[in-house]
Amino acid sequence: MKINVLFLALSACFASTAYAQDTESYPSKPITLIVSASPGGTTDLAARMIAEPLGKSLGQTIVVENKPGAAGSIAAQQLIKSRADGYTLLLQYSGFQVITPSITKVNWDPVKDFKPVANVLSAPQVLVVKKNLPVNTLQELINYAKERPGVLNYASSGNGSLQHVTTELLNQMAGIDTVHVPYSGTGPALTDLIGGSVDFTITTPPPLLPHIQAGSLKPLVNTSNTKLKSLQDVPTASEAGLPDLLVSSWFAMYAPADTPDVIVNKLSSEIEKIMATPEYQEKAENLGATAEYMNSEQLGKYTEQELARWKQVIESAKITSN
Repeated sequence: MKINVLFLALSACFASTAYAQDTESYPSKPITLIVSASPGGTTDLAARMIAEPLGKSLGQTIVVENKPGAAGSIAAQQLIKSRADGYTLLLQYSGFQVITPSITKVNWDPVKDFKPVANVLSAPQVLVVKKNLPVNTLQELINYAKERPGVLNYASSGNGSLQHVTTELLNQMAGIDTVHVPYSGTGPALTDLIGGSVDFTITTPPPLLPHIQAGSLKPLVNTSNTKLKSLQDVPTASEAGLPDLLVSSWFAMYAPADTPDVIVNKLSSEIEKIMATPEYQEKAENLGATAEYMNSEQLGKYTEQELARWKQVIESAKITSN
């Protein structure tokens, strides 16, 4: 009996020593960064923007692995099934993290199953209208819609997308009634908007910039309180008269829930240094985004706030995934 007790004590001691060595030497091998979207989109761009400099600062390769599908659930499931040792991380799009769970039955919890690491990129939404719609400001659009309830329509990349719920938030705030036209993605939605089949949309700047610059679309507002360097003439939400229309797509890194704090803090600290560099900030600006850093604690609180906010919008607007 005494031998068994001694053996167990020694085993616990060795395990504790090995654990300490593992965390202190982290990382000692390549890291996999799962991305919840296909290559080429903003989520993928955000992942690759941070993966290269983070890998250099940690002295290890970070392998970006795209796992799109099921509104972020495929990537989320892969992460939560991984070992909580810091060698598997997730770069998640905010719409998947805080909207998907409110409109679709998922077998993962956006708070309990994830350990926040850091936010790596944020991008406000920009509301654009087709070029021949006779409005030039957000207030003119609201007035136009109030005079024609149920007539104006808006495009989104699908039911339950951030574009969809953001426009429903606008409808609620402004007291207007506009009709949702869902598409299979932002690309086809913009094609019909430019062609005049739909009246307006709200989405992130990257896919809009070339069409705005070409005069094919008219931007009315950016849903933040900060001017975009790439769209200096577009008013902020406050300037446009709806100061609470603050909506941002954000792209954040998460780890499995039980990942040690020492590993998460190391990752978060290195990310903060990278995001403060002029090179990183310039890349973000070129995308019409901002290098808005949040540490683990801040990101955790913000995730919970966003979950509650969008759940209320989704329930009041009766938004479903169908």
